[in-house]
Formats: sequence, structure tokens, C-alpha cells
Amino acid sequence: MTSYDLAVLGLYFVFMLTISWVFRHFVSDVGSYFRSGGQVLWWMAGGSAFMVSFSAWTFTGAASRAYLDGWPILIIFIANAVGFFLNAAYFGPKMRQLRVITSMEAVRQRFGRGSEQTFTWIVLPLQMMSAGIWLYGMGVFFAAAFGFDVRTTIVVTGVCVLLMSLVGGSWAVIASDFVQVLILIPITVITAVLAVAHAGGLDVVVEKLSTTSLNMDKLFTDDFLLFWCVAIFLKQFLSTNNLNDASRYLCVKDSNHARKAGLLAGFLFLGGVVFWFLPPMVQSLDPTDLGTVFPSLGKPAEGAYFAIARTVFPVGMMGLLAAGIFAATMSSMDSGLNRNAGIFVKNLYQPLLRPHASDRELLTVGKSMTVALGLMVIGIAIFYSQIKGLSLFELMLKFQILVSLPYVVPLVLGLIIRRTPGWAGWSTLIVCFAVSYLTTTYLDAEWAVAQFGSTDGINTWERQNWEQGIGVFTITAAGVLWFLFCRRFYKGQSDAQKADIETFSRNLDKPVDYAAEESAPASDNKQARLMGWLCIPYGGVVILMAFIPNPFLGRMAFIFCGATVTIIGTFLVRQSRAASSN
Repeated sequence: MTSYDLAVLGLYFVFMLTISWVFRHFVSDVGSYFRSGGQVLWWMAGGSAFMVSFSAWTFTGAASRAYLDGWPILIIFIANAVGFFLNAAYFGPKMRQLRVITSMEAVRQRFGRGSEQTFTWIVLPLQMMSAGIWLYGMGVFFAAAFGFDVRTTIVVTGVCVLLMSLVGGSWAVIASDFVQVLILIPITVITAVLAVAHAGGLDVVVEKLSTTSLNMDKLFTDDFLLFWCVAIFLKQFLSTNNLNDASRYLCVKDSNHARKAGLLAGFLFLGGVVFWFLPPMVQSLDPTDLGTVFPSLGKPAEGAYFAIARTVFPVGMMGLLAAGIFAATMSSMDSGLNRNAGIFVKNLYQPLLRPHASDRELLTVGKSMTVALGLMVIGIAIFYSQIKGLSLFELMLKFQILVSLPYVVPLVLGLIIRRTPGWAGWSTLIVCFAVSYLTTTYLDAEWAVAQFGSTDGINTWERQNWEQGIGVFTITAAGVLWFLFCRRFYKGQSDAQKADIETFSRNLDKPVDYAAEESAPASDNKQARLMGWLCIPYGGVVILMAFIPNPFLGRMAFIFCGATVTIIGTFLVRQSRAASSN
């Protein structure tokens, strides 16, 4: 990386910390620290929901599949878009209408204290390990691709995320996510445009890729691919429409803003699939062995996105791309850190240790836990970096897959099917976990080949197609059947639990009226004004990078990226002024 690139990265980290410092004034109590007081506007919430739904893996692991296997990887992100459109149509407003601070409080209302504690103790460690994996994976990649020290990358990024979450709470997390969207989208658009231009134009690229990466015939010729595609749509529906992920909508101002936020996130994903995965597909046309380009990468194909970027980028733009990749991981980590601290305070500390704690005490504990959890994530990532080989890393990923879907299934069903006893939550979790284990143990790819046959043997992608697909279908089917069976026992519930479920149902069906329900005055104009004035100078600095000695197209790339941020910032400032004058 050049000195220009390093300067851009340094500016990015300073800018992120500035956002948290500016938004610290929005934090006054536990509600504002963990869910922004339920005041966030749709464009900030939608940008945040989009950013926290992916990480640097999109540009490494997912890009490697686009490079090696072509279009199938797009299914995951198209399914994400569909999941967010369903958020907009139904689940997003319903989640805002839960009227709670943390998602686990909604679990308690729906399933009772036992399920709340069960899910809390599963969600917290799982998300901590996931955050450690994201941080470690990013550190390893930047070490191999740019020569950064792994542990230094982990510590610097981890401390930056920790400080952002600590100082500004949920407000800083959401605001930084929105700005990171404005950083990431233009740079990925530029990457795709420059890559296609480098390869000879869109017509040439489509023609060359039509028999490989864009060959749709593989849907019917690759073993289990159609099976996998259907399973992924089901999995992403479950992943984006469950009580645990309700936290992305708990912060929005009202039901209408939740609906708009879901629409924005969905459209951003539809645009993302085009611009994110064209570059690695274009790189597949280059016969260069990526193993010689990235000799330190365990899987050189994971460097495909950066290989094409390095080829086509003007001087200084690699720093912007690196900032975008940092943004993808930081957004997932900071939101998880804030959410987990909130769950600890509201679902462990207060109900179990200090039921009558003051709001100030809870806020202090929340900040302390933000520090503790942040340091734990950094420690987990450093621990991974000390392991020789990737066996434990792969084991942790498998553990994440084994556990995540079983706990998601009952949290979706609880929103749709309301008349079940409280123990339906934790018992469905156990059933799904047992089925997940049995599926992984007995219904593996070898079993599938023995049952259904294979014309030419089974490759790595086909193995993943079967194992991921069968896991989704068996776990979901078992969870649905057991949950429906539990309906038989609803009448035997205590009156108190029935009352909680009825309250849960009434809240779900009652749209939020912010003016009538929230004590704090709305901060619409203040949000727009602050975000606008943060975007304008950042975009201006990027525009100034057009003076770096580069060809005309390279200079225009910087102007496009900077102007995008500046124009949106100017629009927000003008909107806030117009609203104030009215």
C-alpha cells in the first residue's frame, strides 16, 4: 500500500471515532444507549441493517466462490434482499411494535423466563465467538494481502470499535453504519466499473463468462445446486425475520420507519450482488495463479477481489477499498457489541442480580460490559491467531452453523404462531439442536451420493450444497412440527403466562405512535443535520484525492466517490433546515 492509502485508512479511523464523540450527547439513559431511544429515522436504520448483515467475508470467502464457481453465491445475497422485503411487508413493523429495549425481553414476553435465560446464554457466547472470528479473519487477510501485522490489525480495529460503542452507544453504532454505507457502495461500484472496462466492456465480459461463471445450466447439472438454492432462501428468511434480530428495528421511530428501513436494506442488497461479485468473476478470466500473487493466503482464491482491484485501481484508491472492508466487519462487530451488552444488562444483570437498580446504575454497568465484551472479542481473535493451522477456526465455523439455525427457528415461529406454551421456545430449541446433530452425523454427502448417485463424483461445492441444504430442511421441518405439537398444551399454561402472551400479541398488532408513546422529543432534524455535516467534509477530502497523480479515469473515480458522500450530506443538511423552518 502507498502512503496515500495509509493516510486514507488513518483518516477513516479518526472519522469513525469522531462520529461516536459527536453522538455521545444523544445518550441519556439505558434506552438511548441500547436502542437509541426508539428515535432513529428509516434511512439510518436501513443503512445500519444492511451493513450489519455482512462482513469482510463477503469480499474474501464469498468472492472466492464467485471466482471459482460463479453465480451461485449470489443466491445468498438475493435471499437476504427477499428477507428484508419481507421485513418491510410484515416483520419489521411488528418487531418495532414489540416496544422493548432488547430482543431477549421480547423472548421473555413470548416464551417466559426459562426460554429467555436459555436463549440469552446461547446467544451471548455464540455472538462473541462470531465477532472474534470476523475480527481474526479480517486480520489474517489484511496481513496476507497488504502486509499488515495480524495482531496489530486485530487490536487497532477492536479498540476502535470498542471506543465507538462505549462513547456513543447505539446512536454511534447506527450513525457510523450509515456513513460506512456511503463509503462502501461508491467504492464497490467503481471497482465493478473499472474491472469490466479493464476486461473490454460489459458485452465482452458477459460473452466470456456465459460458459463459466454465468452459466445457468449448472442449476440442473451441478449435484444438489437447485436443492441448495431453495434451502438458502428458506434459511435467509429465518435469519432476517426472527425475534433475536428484532433489535435492528427496535431503534426506529415508528412502524412506518421500520417498513422503509427494510425496503432500503433490501434494495441495497439487490444492488450489492451485482457490484460485489462481478470483479472476482472478471478476475477468473485472468490466467494468473493467485497462489503466486498471495503466497501467504491459505486459500489464494479469497484474494480474487483484491487482485482485480489492485490491477485496475488508481493510486490511493486501495486505501478507500480497505476502509470499506474494515467498515463491513466493524459494522457487524460494533452492533453486536452494543446489543450483547444490552442483553447482559437487561436480561441477566437486572432480573437476576439487581431487580431494583436505577437507570444510572444500569447505564454504568452497560458501559462497563461494553468494555469487557470488547476486550473479550479482541482476546478471542488473538487466541485464534496463535493457533497453528485452521482446524479450530473451521471447527468454530461448523459450531456456529450447528447452533445458529436451531435457535432461530423457534424465534420465527413465536412471531407467527402465538398460542403455544412458554416451554415451546426452549423445547423446540432442543429438538432442533438434536436434529442438527443427527443430520450432520448421518445425512452427510457420502450418504446422499449413495442414495441419489452422482454422475462424475462430488466436488467441494456440491458437498456444501447438500450438507447446508439438508441441514436447513431437516432442522426447520423438525422445529415446525414440534412447535405445532406444542399448541396442544396452550390451555394448560398459567394465567400469568397467558397474560404475557396476550400482551405480546396486542403489542405486535398495535402500530407505534411515537408522539403519544415516547417521553423524549423527536430528534429528526438533529439527526439529519449532524449526519449531513459529518458527510460533507469526509466527501470533500475524498474529492481532493483527485489531485493525486493518476490517469483521468482514476481522478474521476475519486470525484465520484467523494461527490456521492458530499451530495447526500448536503441533501440531509438542506432537509433539516427546511423541516426546521416549517
